[in-house]
Amino acid sequence: MDIIAMILQSAMKGATKTKLMYGAYLSYAQLKEYLSFVQERDLIAFEEGLQVYRLTPKGLHFLNVYEEIREVVSLEVNKNTQNFSASSDSFSEKPLEVIH
Repeated sequence: MDIIAMILQSAMKGATKTKLMYGAYLSYAQLKEYLSFVQERDLIAFEEGLQVYRLTPKGLHFLNVYEEIREVVSLEVNKNTQNFSASSDSFSEKPLEVIH
């Protein structure tokens, strides 16, 4: 999902295959596969006249939802990391048990 988001972010203002490839850190072969995937799902469209790929409204919606999910996960990870740090001393004192 991260790679798809990077491709879509690169296409926001219009992008050639080369710009998409570098923006998502992909080889040409990998980009071709991902482009097929995102085009089939109407997340990105190719503009024949300008020879660039552009984000579709559906692609923009995907990016917005993706960013919301990243924020929620980031908040949860930070919260769990703080809880783990506060209780890490108790982990060193007690062995873990396998529950059957």
